[in-house]
Amino acid sequence: MLVLLYCIQGIPFTFDELPSIAYDNPEVLELAKKEKSWEVEEMYRASMYLMAEECHPMMYELELENPELMPLE
Repeated sequence: MLVLLYCIQGIPFTFDELPSIAYDNPEVLELAKKEKSWEVEEMYRASMYLMAEECHPMMYELELENPELMPLE
């Protein structure tokens, strides 16, 4: 599945599914091939780690360098 992955300090905390049209775009596919593939269990553990450390940006108020890159919801 292709997703837009949101990370803090390289640790993923949420994602948005990309529309099916993204699978037809060679640039999107090439970019995705260069990135790390994440398993669901890895994503879950990373998110739980951020919550345990009170650093999950969707659950705690944090001072972020680039808050405009946060998901809207």
